[in-house]
This record gives sequence, structure tokens and C-alpha cells, in this order.
Amino acid sequence: MIQRIVPGPNQESVWDYPRPPRCEVATKRVRIMLGDLVLADSAHAYRILETSHPPVYYLPPADIQMQYLQPALLQTFCEWKGVAHYYDLTLANRKVAQIAWYYPNPTVTFEAITGYVAFYPSRVDACYLEDERVQAQAGDFYGGWITSDIVGPFKGDLGSWGW
Repeated sequence: MIQRIVPGPNQESVWDYPRPPRCEVATKRVRIMLGDLVLADSAHAYRILETSHPPVYYLPPADIQMQYLQPALLQTFCEWKGVAHYYDLTLANRKVAQIAWYYPNPTVTFEAITGYVAFYPSRVDACYLEDERVQAQAGDFYGGWITSDIVGPFKGDLGSWGW
């Protein structure tokens, strides 16, 4: 049986997030780093909230150094958002496959994130919400961003695949 962690003051439980997921405006600045390079810096992100998952942040392309991203061949399907397309990254001598994904034609419910890009925190050097460094969701399951104001347990942790 799943043992929900009770949120403390100023915390959210992922078990209070909805299913189907909800898209909302993010209230925190989002930064993504590769070494000293600020790959993305946005105060205009959206976050997707879904039961048992840490939030996923989607950033507008205008706030990303898109010249380092190239379309990847991979496409996947989300029952809520539609067909996801992926980006690879090439930076000097560094290549990262499927570093990020986006929905060019999401379902009506998720139109707000059309073309917005979500990054896997585990595939970059650092992600920040405001000044807090993000922890990657275990197993890269949905690319969730874990911070001190989010409590689980989280899907992706050992033993959670059947939830």
C-alpha cells in the first residue's frame, strides 16, 4: 500500500494533484544549466501536475537557446497531451540524446504548451526553480522536477511502476 507523505507548511503533495493532469502557469523562475551555459531562463513557464508525479515544467522557445537543440527521431504518445516530439542537444564536444520534448499539436486541454519545451533534469547539469536546485525524478519517469516544496512518494521510485 502507498504511504502518502503528509505535506508540511508551504508544501504540496503529488497525491493531491489531479488525474487527468492539469496545466497551470508556473509562479517560479526556471533556469537550466549546461556547465556555465544558461541553456534556458524563463519567468513564463507552465507546469503540468498529475497524481503521483512531480511537476514537469514547459518553457517557451523564446526563453531557450534553441540553436543547441536539434529535432530527434523519437516520438511518443501521451493519452492526455497527444504526440510528443523530442530534441537532441549538441554543444561543442557534448551531445545529449533526447534531452527535451515538446508537443507541436497537443490536445485542446493542453493548448497552452504548444511548442513549449520540457527538459529532463537528469540530462542537464542543473535545473533551478528560483534559486533551489531541482532533483530529477527517479528513473526519468516523465521528467519530473522535485523540490523541497513537493512531497511524495513519487512515481518512478523503486517499486512504484504498478501504481
